[in-house]
Parts: sequence; C-alpha cells; structure tokens
Amino acid sequence: MSSPYPSTDRPIAVVIPCYKVKRHILGVIELIPPTVAQIWVVDDACPEGTADHVEAHCRDPRVKIVRQAKNGGVGAAVMAGYRAALGAGAGIMVKIDGDGQMPPSRIVQFVTPIQQGLADYTKGNRFFDPESLAEMPGLRLFGNLMLSFLTKISSGYWHVVDPTNGFTAIDARLVARLRMDKIANRYFFESDLLFRLGTLRAVVLDVPMKAEYPHEDSSLSIKRVIGPFLVGNIRNFFKRIVYMYYLRDFSLGSVLLPLGLGLTTFGLVFGSLKWAHLTSVGTIASAGTVMLAALPLILGIQMLLTFVQFDVSNVPRVPVGPLLGAIDDAEWRSKRDADANAGADTGA
Repeated sequence: MSSPYPSTDRPIAVVIPCYKVKRHILGVIELIPPTVAQIWVVDDACPEGTADHVEAHCRDPRVKIVRQAKNGGVGAAVMAGYRAALGAGAGIMVKIDGDGQMPPSRIVQFVTPIQQGLADYTKGNRFFDPESLAEMPGLRLFGNLMLSFLTKISSGYWHVVDPTNGFTAIDARLVARLRMDKIANRYFFESDLLFRLGTLRAVVLDVPMKAEYPHEDSSLSIKRVIGPFLVGNIRNFFKRIVYMYYLRDFSLGSVLLPLGLGLTTFGLVFGSLKWAHLTSVGTIASAGTVMLAALPLILGIQMLLTFVQFDVSNVPRVPVGPLLGAIDDAEWRSKRDADANAGADTGA
C-alpha cells in the first residue's frame, strides 16, 4: 500500500536536541542529505552555547534555531522541535542526536517506509546484527534488553526492540494528534512516545542500524533510570489495558484478562489457606479440595497465557497517517496552534 500523498509534498524536517554537543554539532549538520528541507537545532539551555556556536559558524540555509529557556530534557527538546517543524509545514520529522553517534546518511532508510505508506513511525534497532553488539558495553546491553521487555509490555508493540534508540522518524499527521504536554520530558521519552503511539494504533517499524560509540559514553545511566523506567512502564501498561480493552474496544482479551486473574488468584489463595490449615492439624487434603484449588489455578493461568497471545497478535498493522490526513477539522488545528504557542521561542 502506498501513500496517497507524494513525498515531494511532504517536506522532511530533522530535529536535533542539543546539550553539551558543541564539538560535534557542525559535523552532524554537514552530513545531513539535501533531501531534508528543514533542520531544527534545539538548544536545551546548553551551558556550552550550542545555538550561538551554530549561528556563528553554520551557513546552511535550512538550519533554524529553537532556544529552550531552561533545560527540560531530551523529550522536552524534541517536542519543541516537533512544534516548530509542524508550524513550518513539515510532513515527516526525523530526530537524531547531536553527538555524531547516528549517521545522517541513514535518514533515507527511516523516512522511506513513511513516504511509501508502510509505517507511521520508524526507529533504529541496534540489536538486528548480533556481531555489531560487541561494541555495546555489557551493562548497557543488559539494561537495553530489560528496557525492551518492559516497553513491549507497556506499549503493546511486542515486535519492537531497542526502545531507547533515539534515531527516529514520524509522520507529522500523528505529531499533530499527540498530547505533547503529556509525554515524558527526559530519558523515558522514547518509551512513553511508543505508548502514546500505541493508543493511536500507529504502525511502528524497526530500522536495522549498527551500534556505534565513537565518542564519550552515553549520559544514560542504567542504575539512575531503572526506577523511573520501571514505574513509568507499569503505569503505562495499566493505562493501555484500560484504554485499549475496555474504553476504546471490547474483545476476547477483555474477557480473558479478568477471568484469568480472578481464577488464578482464587486458586492460589484458596490452595494456600487450605494447605496451611491442613498442615497445622496434620490432615491430608481430600481429592475434592485439591481439585477446587488446582482447577481454577490451571484454567486461570491458561487464560492469562491466551490473553498474552491475543495481545501480541493485536499489534497495529495498517498505518493510520493517511487516514488521519483525511481529517481536516478546526479542533485539531486549534490544538496544534495551542501546542505551538506553549513551545519555546523560535528564531531563524
């Protein structure tokens, strides 16, 4: 299926959140291909003065500066860039980091599936080639695997790996419908964005890329973020279940989950209490008592496994961008303008 909108009518914008990347940013901009129409450099109150450095030394006419009044984190910086690009008429928005770890030459691989109507959102996957993982530090590899599993559960995108990968591209028609003020500002940003896209039933596609660490170590500390990531993913999981299975739709999974939880809980609680009581009085449980505890437990576990299987198969498969593009009403335009007014001050 191809998009009804020609790619030439949908300008590509690159958003680069910047914080302490002064020595790399000019090299990153220089490598951005000419197919990109806009380059938004978002200075997230960088102490190195990245915005001033770019203004003084960069002559690329595509480059525009967004200055954040205070440091809000990578998520807040990206959202500020999205608002600016949306207001300037961008059709597809690519986010890359300013530290040179993401080759701008790969931008075409990220935007092509969106241009062809195959996806609404694309993101990098450093786990595609096992050999390239040798460059990734062991602790970071383990942490990313754990975060991938948590994000699968919370977002419903069971096929997606490497959720913290910051090389992404998104259809602007989805950006216009995101509640930007609700998305996490800091390192949980990418995982939280996946959850938000899941509520829109957006199609997400992983793009294989090599794990590269040419400069300093990442500021993402697994020990520091594991707590917020765990809490955020658990919260998003419950919100997703309520929204997708009870408010927005009602399906087989809506029945399997509460029945499975109820039967499993009954079997565990009843069996534990009976075992404790009979042990204290030195009596052997009857066959009926054993069955009354075991049967609900077995049925409950089977229902929960079936729910998981149903949830895995419920991944969005039809891009919603073209469908959203057909909606041209005042409500979304008003929301977009309100988000833009709430953003950072933008300069040329």
